[in-house]
Amino acid sequence: MNSPATPPRSLAELRRLTPARVALGRAGASLPTEALLDFTLAHARARDAVHAGFDAAALAAELQALGLSTLRVSSRAADRRDYLARPDLGRQLDPAARDVLAGAPPVGDIALVIGDGLSPVAVAAQATAVVRHLLPRLAAARIGVGAAAVATGARVALGDEIGAALGARMVVVLIGERPGLSAPASLGAYLTFGPRPGLTDADRNCVSNIHASGISAEEAAHKIAWLIREGLVRQVTGVALKDESGSLMPELPPP
Repeated sequence: MNSPATPPRSLAELRRLTPARVALGRAGASLPTEALLDFTLAHARARDAVHAGFDAAALAAELQALGLSTLRVSSRAADRRDYLARPDLGRQLDPAARDVLAGAPPVGDIALVIGDGLSPVAVAAQATAVVRHLLPRLAAARIGVGAAAVATGARVALGDEIGAALGARMVVVLIGERPGLSAPASLGAYLTFGPRPGLTDADRNCVSNIHASGISAEEAAHKIAWLIREGLVRQVTGVALKDESGSLMPELPPP
């Protein structure tokens, strides 16, 4: 006896399962007014996220409250316009920042870099929470975190130069990701063993989509801590290190 066929899901059910814009309907040859206004609003939020100000001083104060010493550095991008037009400048430290790092003590295992990236609002919303959940996991594994560098005008690769200057075995970069139409405030974490200028994305591991409707700060901290532990043990990151952290997170006391 054949079992009854599963009834197809409606388009309304599909829309509840994804933030993607599907089955929006139409009005003549165009979108319905509501869908068009929703798209326009999402586009405006994404643009605002890219051009938002970055309060490096406030972020440094939040990190210091978690027990981290902080360093303030900048890339060679002179301003936001320069940063967006010249990605290469966001990957290089300015001379004053090099002097700051040259006077800092070596950090040992981990250099933590938090940069504005393409969504400063994501950093303001998510970065401190990720660090708060990450620190006890690293402490439990006896992995030391040196000074945290708060970087303005930062691209991911700026962490390579910072990590090398601080003598870190690994650099962890928390940075605002390129805003999307459904996630204008998404944070990414990039981990690189043996940081030095000239590395590529193939040398990094990434934990992305850290935001209110994506990966939570706690889940992200679990994945990042696993990658740090395994990366230090195996002395690799990137394509040579597969994320096998799994979905179960160990119980930890509240941070």
